[in-house]
Amino acid sequence: MSGDWRGHPDLPARGTPLCRLEEIPDGGGRVFTFGEGQKPLRILLLRSGTRVNGWHNCCPHFGLPLALKDEWLIVAPHESFKCNVHYARFRWADGVCDDGECLGEQLDAIPFEVIDGEVRLGPFSPAEG
Repeated sequence: MSGDWRGHPDLPARGTPLCRLEEIPDGGGRVFTFGEGQKPLRILLLRSGTRVNGWHNCCPHFGLPLALKDEWLIVAPHESFKCNVHYARFRWADGVCDDGECLGEQLDAIPFEVIDGEVRLGPFSPAEG
C-alpha cells in the first residue's frame, strides 16, 4: 500500500544533500518532505552511529505517513520505532513490522550515503528495491 517512491514526481536527484549527519540525533531520526499538496514524497531517516537508514515514510497498513514531524515514537533507539497513526512497531535495521496490523510487512527502503559528513540520496535505479 506504500506506493512506489521511485516514480514520485518530487523525488530529488541522486546525490542531493539532505542534511549533515550530526543533524540527525544518534539513535533518532528526521522526517523530510519533498513537494506540496496531498501526496508529497515523505522520507524518514534513522541514524545509528555513522549509518543512516532511509525509508519511504508510508505505513504499509493504511498508506499514511508514519510521522509528519521529527516527533515520532522511538521505542528503542537503534532497534525499533512505531507508526504514530496505528502504533505498529518496525525494526530499525530492516523496516520490517514486528508488532501491529501490518505484521511481517516491510517499509520501502530508500538508499542514502554519508559523504564527508553529509547525508545524500544514494544511488538507485527504477529496477532497484
